[in-house]
Amino acid sequence: MSLPLLPFAIFGLGGPELMIILVIILLLFGGAKLPALAKGLGQSVKEFKKAAKEGDDDNDDKKPDAGQKPGNN
Repeated sequence: MSLPLLPFAIFGLGGPELMIILVIILLLFGGAKLPALAKGLGQSVKEFKKAAKEGDDDNDDKKPDAGQKPGNN
């Protein structure tokens, strides 16, 4: 018994379904544009993670002091 790929197990996708999806993507975008598409997707994920990390840092700076009550500035 082989273990399914965890992210795709949620959607119930197996090997044959993934192959069909990959063939359809190849037909839609063509072989020449796939590397550029993958690069753009990778950059988007990188920017999203960077923005999420910066957003967490901003929330830490805006915590009220222990002696102050919220709204009484």
